[in-house]
Amino acid sequence: MNFLQSLFLGAVQGLTEFLPVSSSGHLVFFQQIFGVGEEALAFDIAMHVATLIAVVAIFWKELLYMLKKPFSKITLLVVMATIPTAIIGFAFREFFEYAFSSGVFLGACFMITGLVLFYADRSKKLSRCGKDSESMSFMDAIIIGLAQSFAIIPAISRSGLTISAGLFRGLKKEFALKFSFLMSVPAILGPAVIDARNITTQAITSVGIAPLIGGMIAAGVTGYFAIRFMLEFFSRASLRVFSYYLFVLGGLVLADQLFFGIFFEKII
Repeated sequence: MNFLQSLFLGAVQGLTEFLPVSSSGHLVFFQQIFGVGEEALAFDIAMHVATLIAVVAIFWKELLYMLKKPFSKITLLVVMATIPTAIIGFAFREFFEYAFSSGVFLGACFMITGLVLFYADRSKKLSRCGKDSESMSFMDAIIIGLAQSFAIIPAISRSGLTISAGLFRGLKKEFALKFSFLMSVPAILGPAVIDARNITTQAITSVGIAPLIGGMIAAGVTGYFAIRFMLEFFSRASLRVFSYYLFVLGGLVLADQLFFGIFFEKII
């Protein structure tokens, strides 16, 4: 992977991490296009870690509050939402690594994310006066956490599924968005901390120090603007805009996987 490719992939990660279109799916997609799929999971995690800078820059007050008050309601809700992701991620680690390296599920999972977003709008209209951090239940958090666990598969959007699950559970749409962003912190930090040494070694070996740093900077900067955009966009616009995009992208990937095999290995 050269420096320009790393910058491009970092920018893609930052932009798509907080848009409900799957950053990991887009990274795997472009890695396949560029033919730089080696150690895809390590590079993906490194780019995800970089986007945490954007989350901290925007939600530092909320995160500081959670650190100071570890037994507050919002902190416990985020912890409860993280548990299903941690369990499923650990139990099916080899499967997720295969999904990242092969991209075999990419087309279908883009389509699935599109369908979830398409129908989430119906719940959004019902959630304008919905639950906030005080009225949200721990069962709500567990269900949203289960939705997040499916998003370990590339092309299943973490933000898309967690926001949609929040809306389906009756959360206020603004709080559903904020809760999704807060959930991203332990979800991203967990895998990075647990396997930090191997991830760092693999990423540096396969990418190089300069491209890796450049990609992480690009991910952090674009991630900041992506969060700002979503905070403004989500209050007045429809998630279906993203679903249409995912239907088109997923359809193109599926067509290549089923019939052509130009960029992706044929699945039949």
